[in-house]
Amino acid sequence: MALTLDDLGKGRESSPADGYLYRFGQFALDSRKRTVSRADSPISLTPKAFDVLLFLAQNPNRLVTKEELLQAVWGDTFVEEGNLTQYVYYLRKALGDNSEDRRLIVTIARKGYQFTADVSVAEAAETAIQAAVQVSTAEGWLADTPATLDRPADETVPKAPRHWQIVAAVAALTGVLAVVAYTSWRNFSRSTPPRSQKIMLAVLPFENLTGDPNKEYLADGLTEETISQLGRLNPEQLGVIARTSVMGYKHKDERLDQIGRDLSVQYVLENSLRESGNHIRLTAQLIQMKDQTQLWSHDYDYPVKDILNIEDDVAEAVAHEIRVRLTSKQQAELAQSYPVNPEAFDAYLQGYYFFQRNTNKDTEMAAKYYERATQLDPSYALAWVGLSRARNWQVNVNLIPAEEGHRLAREAVERGLALNPNLAEAHAQMGRIKRQVDFDWAGAHASIQRAIGLEPGDPDIVRQAAYSAALLGRFEEALPLARQAIDLDPLNADSWECLGETEFFMGQLDKAAADGKKGLELSPDAWPGPILLSQIYVMQGWPQDALPEIQLVRDDPGRAYLYPMAYYALGREKESDAALQELIAKYHGSMAYQIAEVYAFRNQSDKAFEWLDRAYVQRDSGLIGTKVDPPLKSLHKDPRYAALLKKLNLPT
Repeated sequence: MALTLDDLGKGRESSPADGYLYRFGQFALDSRKRTVSRADSPISLTPKAFDVLLFLAQNPNRLVTKEELLQAVWGDTFVEEGNLTQYVYYLRKALGDNSEDRRLIVTIARKGYQFTADVSVAEAAETAIQAAVQVSTAEGWLADTPATLDRPADETVPKAPRHWQIVAAVAALTGVLAVVAYTSWRNFSRSTPPRSQKIMLAVLPFENLTGDPNKEYLADGLTEETISQLGRLNPEQLGVIARTSVMGYKHKDERLDQIGRDLSVQYVLENSLRESGNHIRLTAQLIQMKDQTQLWSHDYDYPVKDILNIEDDVAEAVAHEIRVRLTSKQQAELAQSYPVNPEAFDAYLQGYYFFQRNTNKDTEMAAKYYERATQLDPSYALAWVGLSRARNWQVNVNLIPAEEGHRLAREAVERGLALNPNLAEAHAQMGRIKRQVDFDWAGAHASIQRAIGLEPGDPDIVRQAAYSAALLGRFEEALPLARQAIDLDPLNADSWECLGETEFFMGQLDKAAADGKKGLELSPDAWPGPILLSQIYVMQGWPQDALPEIQLVRDDPGRAYLYPMAYYALGREKESDAALQELIAKYHGSMAYQIAEVYAFRNQSDKAFEWLDRAYVQRDSGLIGTKVDPPLKSLHKDPRYAALLKKLNLPT
C-alpha cells in the first residue's frame, strides 16, 4: 500500500524499526536497511550523512531549519553549525546535485535547507528492497570532514546568560570580527580572480539564536561591524555589499543562490550568534555562490571571564598576519587600537539600532543611547559621531532648536575627531556640518574626500559626495557618484533617492520620478521619498498626482510645505493662501527657506527674498539647495539671487 507523508507524520524521525522506502527521481532511500541507491547503483554514505538525507526526504518542499536538523540527527549533543553545512555539501556531492536550477537540496540563507524533490513513500517489504550498499560505518567519501562530526561534544545545551555577561562579551566580539574578516580574506586570496576583477562579498545579517528578541540590536550591530572590518581589508580587490542591501534579507526565507544573483556577489558570509551559560558563541561560514560550497567555517566560543583578556591577543595576532599584505601606512593605522568600555559598546549598538529605524521617535531614543555611551566611555570616538548625527537629524526635523542642535552636533563630532583623526565617519559628519551650517563648501569637500580616502566602499559617504557635487551644480561629477552608491548598496532606498534628487535638480523629471519610486518600493520610509515625488509631480504640471503623495508624507511640517504649492498649481489660490498662512504661523522659526520656496513658486519674488534673508539669519540648512532647487527657478535672473549665492559661497 502506498503511503503519503501525511500518513506517516511529516516531521517524523526514523528508527531502525521503520520500514519505509522513499523515492525521489532516480533515487531510492530505504530506512530499514539504511541504504541509498541511484538507478540501482549503490551510494555510500556515513551514518550521520544518511540521517541528514533521511530527515530531509521525510520533510520535502518546506523550510527545514538548521536547528531542526541538528536536533533530529544529533539530539542534545552539541555539533558546530559548520559541520552540518559540510554534511549537506558532501550529500550534494554524493547525489551529483550540482545544478543550481534543479538542485535537490537548496540552501535558504541563514535559516536552513529545503529538499525540493517530489517524494513518494511506500512500505518496504523485504522482497521488494532493491540492491544497495549498506551505509558505511568506516571512513568513506566523508573522510576528509572534521573528526568532530560524529564525536559527541562536552558542551551543554545553550542557556541564556545574565545581562552583565553579554555586556562584558560585546566589546571583545569586535576582536573576533577582525579574525573573521581576516580569515575570510585569506580564503578569498586563494581563489582570487584576475586582478582586473573585483571580488564581491555579501555579509548576511547575523542570525539571533540567543532566544532573546531584545538582542536584535546586538545582532544588527555585529553585522555592521563585520561589514566594516571586511570593507577595510583591500577595497580595490574586495567589494563588500553595504548594510542596507543585506538587511533586507533579515526576515526572508530566500534561497542562497537567489541572493547571490540579486546582489551580484561571488561569496556570502553567513553568521549567527548564540549564548551558552557564561559563554558567547559566534559562528561564521564563508560560502562560494557558484556551487554553494563552504570554503571556510569557524565557531568562536569564549568564556566571559577570559574574553576581555583574549581581545588583545586576537587583535595582536590579526595585526601580525595582515602586515605582509598592507602598506606601512595601513599597518600603522590598523595597529592603533581604540579600546572600548563594554557597557559603552552595548549602548552604542542600541543607539545605532534605533538611528537606523529612521523615525523621529527612534532618533530621540538613538540620541539617548549615544549620549549614554559617551558618558560610560568619554574616549569612544564612534559614539560621539553617532551623537552628532542624531543631533543633526533632530535639527533638520525641528525636534530641537537649530542653534542649540548645531552647537551640540559640532561639539560632538569635534570630540570624535580629536579622539580618532582617522575615523571616516567623523570626517563625513564634519563635512555635513561645514556644508549645512557654515556654508563652507571647500571645507566640506575636503572632509568628505578624507572620509572617502579612509572608507572608499562606504555608500553613505559616497552619497554625501554625490549630494555635495549636485548642490554645487556639478552634475557631471554627481551622477557617477550617485550611481556608484547604488552599485555599493543596490537595495538601499536612500541611494536611489539620492540619484532621483540629483536628477530632479538637473530638471530630468521623468528619470527622477522613476528612481524616486524605486526608492519607495525598497522602503516606504525612504527619505525624501513622497516629498521628492510630490515636488516632481508639481514641477511636471501634474499637481493632481501630488496630492495623494503629500498625504503619505509622515511629518506635519513636510505636508504643510507641500500643500500651498500643489494647490497653487491646481489653480486653487484661496486654498493655497490659507495653507501658506498656516505654514508661516506654525513654522516661521524653523522653515524660512521652505516658505521662500513657496513664494518663489507662486512668482512672489519680493516675499521670497524676504524669507531667504530670514533663512540666512537663522542659518537654515535648507539654503544649501539655493543654487539648484527647481522651485526657486523664477528668481534666477534677479540680481538679488546672485548676491545670495555669493553670501552662501555658492558659484554663480
